[in-house]
Amino acid sequence: MSQDPYASIANTDVSLQQRLAQALELRAADRAQHEMLESYLSELNLPHGARVLEVGSGTGAISRAISRLPSVSSVVGVDPSPVFVDKANELSGEFDGVRFAIGDGQELQFDNGEFDLVVLHTTLCHMPDPEKGLAEARRVLKSGGVLAIFDGDYVTATVAISESDPLQRALEITIQNFVQHPWLSRQLPGLLGQQGMRIESFRSHGYTKSSELAYFMSLLERGFDLMVEANTLSADAAQALRQEAVHREDTGRFFGHISYVSVISRKE
Repeated sequence: MSQDPYASIANTDVSLQQRLAQALELRAADRAQHEMLESYLSELNLPHGARVLEVGSGTGAISRAISRLPSVSSVVGVDPSPVFVDKANELSGEFDGVRFAIGDGQELQFDNGEFDLVVLHTTLCHMPDPEKGLAEARRVLKSGGVLAIFDGDYVTATVAISESDPLQRALEITIQNFVQHPWLSRQLPGLLGQQGMRIESFRSHGYTKSSELAYFMSLLERGFDLMVEANTLSADAAQALRQEAVHREDTGRFFGHISYVSVISRKE
């Protein structure tokens, strides 16, 4: 099991929380990431005036996007990190009907049946007890409400362009240390069935990059840092690998891919 800092984010060093907040906004600004978000949000069939809860809302990028949907009247985002919540409230100042609060997705402080839509966007894989998180999401949904889950199939993550590619090891170290449940997306149909949720859509989304590497570089940087801290990589070697990643982009040789999964399900 990894030492995923997101799993206990409120107790994580503040400087790391601030770095992760930057990474969340970096990911949100990525065009391909935004296209995947728009793709699964387009499948939602919501009533007019829908009330929405995002669990694990981070810096609020997903909630801000959801608030623009014409059928949505209000969005509440909860996250256990005070750093994330403060940043989310700061960035959402111009968005009507959007607010953020500190909260644990495994113990939601809302009444039964409050929301028309609950969203978990790359959140469930970080929860220590994802089954409890799903049960809580179902509890706060209205009858007929929608649960939307988007998560990485992180065992597919790769930047390798050859066998034993040293950049791949750095990415694997990041996944091992920042994702609690890398196989979770493959278990979602069964987990949702156990909660009595009816699946309406179960789709894969490919995230592939050969340029505009900001998000992949943020993942690689975490791996480099962890390897240097563990004395399995020297600082000079880490710098050489950074330069190699940039060189690959400059020469059209970079390849990065992660498969994601979206699941839209409804409470019977």
